[in-house]
Amino acid sequence: MRPTNMKDTFLKTGLLLIAGAIGVSLASTARAAAPGITGPTFNLTAQPAYLTQPDGQSIYSWGYGCSGTPTGFAPSMPGQSCPTMQVPGPTLIVTEGQTVTVHLTNGLPTPAGNTSILFPGFNVTASGGSAGLMTQEAAPGGTVTYTFTAGSPGTRSYYSGTQSDLQIEMGLYGAIIVVPANVPAACTGGLHATNLQAEGFWGETDYRLAASAYDHDKTCYDREYLFQFSEMDPRVHSQALAQVTGKGACVAGAVGCSLSVPTEPYHPAYFMINGRSMPDDMDPNYAAAYPHQPYNGNPHMHPGEQVLLRIIGQGRWQHPFHEHANHVRILARDGNLILSSSNTEDLAGPALFTTTTTPGMAMDGIFYYTGRGLNWDMYGHNPKSGDTTAKLTCLPDPNGYNTGGTAYQQINFWEWCQDHNKPLQAAPFGDVAGAGPVTLPDPNILTNGAWYGGSPYLGPNATIRAVGPTGTTPPSGTIANPPSSEAGFAFMWHSHNEREITTNNAFPGGMMMMMLVDSREFQINEAN
Repeated sequence: MRPTNMKDTFLKTGLLLIAGAIGVSLASTARAAAPGITGPTFNLTAQPAYLTQPDGQSIYSWGYGCSGTPTGFAPSMPGQSCPTMQVPGPTLIVTEGQTVTVHLTNGLPTPAGNTSILFPGFNVTASGGSAGLMTQEAAPGGTVTYTFTAGSPGTRSYYSGTQSDLQIEMGLYGAIIVVPANVPAACTGGLHATNLQAEGFWGETDYRLAASAYDHDKTCYDREYLFQFSEMDPRVHSQALAQVTGKGACVAGAVGCSLSVPTEPYHPAYFMINGRSMPDDMDPNYAAAYPHQPYNGNPHMHPGEQVLLRIIGQGRWQHPFHEHANHVRILARDGNLILSSSNTEDLAGPALFTTTTTPGMAMDGIFYYTGRGLNWDMYGHNPKSGDTTAKLTCLPDPNGYNTGGTAYQQINFWEWCQDHNKPLQAAPFGDVAGAGPVTLPDPNILTNGAWYGGSPYLGPNATIRAVGPTGTTPPSGTIANPPSSEAGFAFMWHSHNEREITTNNAFPGGMMMMMLVDSREFQINEAN
């Protein structure tokens, strides 16, 4: 699939309806956010269980989980849990400067042998267990303790340091997020404070872990999501299952006790975001259908919001992931800010249209969407459904956006004012007359199944605003999404390796999800 930039996103008629408004069709789901458990002490266990896949298969896997109730959850949401095993493992959330202690108990089947955890980027002291190739290891039924100081903010991975080619493949990996101890003043004022005002005005809750990703005033953000990319070869998993259940398996404490499962040649058939494949990754966090896959991948945002993407490659392959609608400005890799050599106040990370995840590497980046340069007014023109007389205003700030005063109370908060009141259609029937840049395609030709949109406008009643009450564009959204409650634009975020957007060779699936840019009156609820 070709890359898309913000300017040409809707100017190609082939994408106009596919990227239409579908927000309410997913309104009942939870958003991805970055849910996890808080420390600074964590009691984890490594255990087996089965992961579900969209093709109906249950794949025998291993994962980290909580042994007992964790200290707490962040951000606090209803329905949170930390099962005894999950994939990815629990996201560990700590604060810069804290002394972190992780107790790991080996609950894997005895024939699997020892296990451990590595925390790249931290100076770790390990105690208990026995010496392994990379770190101290816990024997079956045993416990090992890891201690380190969370010296700097950022997103990093953790994973098994024992027979890693097998144990990471089986699911022994997770994320650790260090939030800054001191949030820069710039991140609590200015437009970030105004975006927070808008959340409050429209009845939303702030589910960020912090107001900035780092101790740097250019890393402020308004919303955040964590995506961990991995893949599975079911042949490896089935062979591991056969060996742990077979006769003649080694016993606890036996020297050299481990599985002998070939991990090459490697032929993954399942490609996952946060342990789930599309469309499962768009179901709620902590959904009962996925007892060992609690985290989803379903990003939502409003125009103008600075969205922090925490991205980790947890598998063995590189995964070229494309975020449609804009580039991602990279802030840091593995917790290391990318700064200009001439001025440490300036960030120097690249703007990427494909965030390629190298195995074991984490990156933090900022994504946003404003609709700037579309060359038409994407907000429609009425401030609320059914109002045929009142028109929206757009007063540009020094950067050309509608953000001043009480603009946060308007549905076109963050509108690019240069496009205000510009028509879309070459032969318009809606609220704004005049010749526009696009002729709408035949709706009988361009559809997208259950995600058919039908309108290039944000906000309620968008279809009528686009073509008038006698127009030919079908109602926006799905059966569950009537035109009067249409919400936003849908953009497909997906791997640029075409095989990775399949599930066991069936399309669509794998590393794919829908990102929605929602109109302000649609409440983005990141809780369950």
